[in-house]
Amino acid sequence: MSPSPSGQEIHGSVPLSVVLFRLANDNSRERIAVGDLLAALGDRAIGALMFFFAAPNILPVPPGVSTLLGAPLLFLSAQLMLGLRPWLPGFVTRRSLSRDDLATLVRRIVPWLAKAEKLLKPRLHVLVRPPVEYAVGLICLVLAAVLMLPVPLGNTLPALAISVLALGVLERDGAWIALGLLASAVAGAVVWGVVWAMIKAAVLILGPFFVS
Repeated sequence: MSPSPSGQEIHGSVPLSVVLFRLANDNSRERIAVGDLLAALGDRAIGALMFFFAAPNILPVPPGVSTLLGAPLLFLSAQLMLGLRPWLPGFVTRRSLSRDDLATLVRRIVPWLAKAEKLLKPRLHVLVRPPVEYAVGLICLVLAAVLMLPVPLGNTLPALAISVLALGVLERDGAWIALGLLASAVAGAVVWGVVWAMIKAAVLILGPFFVS
């Protein structure tokens, strides 16, 4: 069994996929709290946690899960937008997953994360510094709010965009930031199209009831 990752390890070059794998296989604890992740990830916590909370929503999830995972994303995105250090309120940091549930989640996302990590590297630094970084935080904040709404296709595309942006922030990769911004534009267009179609359908269905 691999040892539990320390904050010093995480602050170094240990890939996020390895960190998550170690936490999921840490037999010394039965539950893993959000606060444990926050402490372990150190200065990389914003990008890493944004990915951790966004990525599960790329795949179909049970009703209500997107709302549960979206709340921390709102806090983290706002802090990225304001240039603050990562912090989450107590009611969020006290939330926890059983080690088995975390292991299931990790098995879903780590294979894709490990492939992405091979492509990530520091580059296009202008896109990972303020004020662009603050703009990325604002975009993620809007996408996180959309993620929490009961809109068809309102989970997958925003979650994918946030995940790509979060990895770009985590690894200081401006190319992934650019890709994430493109994904954000596509997500916004698709979600708006769905919402507009829902509004038009509601008008067509309900309109005759308001016509005398």
